[in-house]
Amino acid sequence: MFNKPFSINLVRFLAFLVVIGASALTIETVASRNRVQVGYCGKLAEIDATKAAGFDYIELSTTEIAALSDSEYKSLTQKLKRIELPVPVTYLFIPARIKITGPNVNKEEQMQYVRKALDRVSGLGAELVVFGSGPARQIPEGFSHQEALLQMIDFCKRIGPEARKRNITIAIEAQRKQECNIINNLTEGLELIRAVNDSNVQLIVDFYHMAEEHEDPSVIVRAGDHIRHLHMANPVGRVFPLDAAEYDYGSFFQNLKTIGYNKRISIEARASDFSSQAPLAIDFLRRSL
Repeated sequence: MFNKPFSINLVRFLAFLVVIGASALTIETVASRNRVQVGYCGKLAEIDATKAAGFDYIELSTTEIAALSDSEYKSLTQKLKRIELPVPVTYLFIPARIKITGPNVNKEEQMQYVRKALDRVSGLGAELVVFGSGPARQIPEGFSHQEALLQMIDFCKRIGPEARKRNITIAIEAQRKQECNIINNLTEGLELIRAVNDSNVQLIVDFYHMAEEHEDPSVIVRAGDHIRHLHMANPVGRVFPLDAAEYDYGSFFQNLKTIGYNKRISIEARASDFSSQAPLAIDFLRRSL
């Protein structure tokens, strides 16, 4: 038999171990919850590779999903559920054939597509849709830029309520001038969503486009309350970001830390060796944020 003092000390020691274990578990749980999720912008054909590479999720093309037949869409939902790969975000919202600006805008056609597309991605569990779609919003030559901007505002005001019905946020993406001639930087994106004034129409920051347009990353702080998502690439070749030394990422990540960004970040880039570079990119982004 243990003597009484020894028994009391043993109980205290065991209790101490339980507290330490619980604290470690709590710290690990909190860290896991606070960890930024890293995903990949991929096509349907890249689902298996994305899962195998260890990404937290895949960001699929909205237009590709909307174009599926009903049976193909059902098969897609079943596959994603089976392999347990989430689709919380989609990109490529509007196809080039549906014009957002210019003289050939068809509002009925726009909304028919938007409702179908949002229904489809909502069914996959998407909470956010990235609205880049440069070819769809490209202003035709000779058309008024101011009128085109009013068309963009009107379109966003009409799709905001549709997104809200499905618990989806539309995130406006600024794109470099080589890909689109309206909303080319985050400052212009911020002005757009303020004009729209809809809580379901917000912003995404794409580092590649920001670097191409030479926009000061400090704009992230001004737009911080509206930033809901990130796209990432090494601007040199638009390839996977792998290392802090390959490009000047410092101020970008610092400004994200300033606003306390803790949501998702998707890699929208090419890889020379997907299976080997993907884990390196995932680790780099998690450490950076």
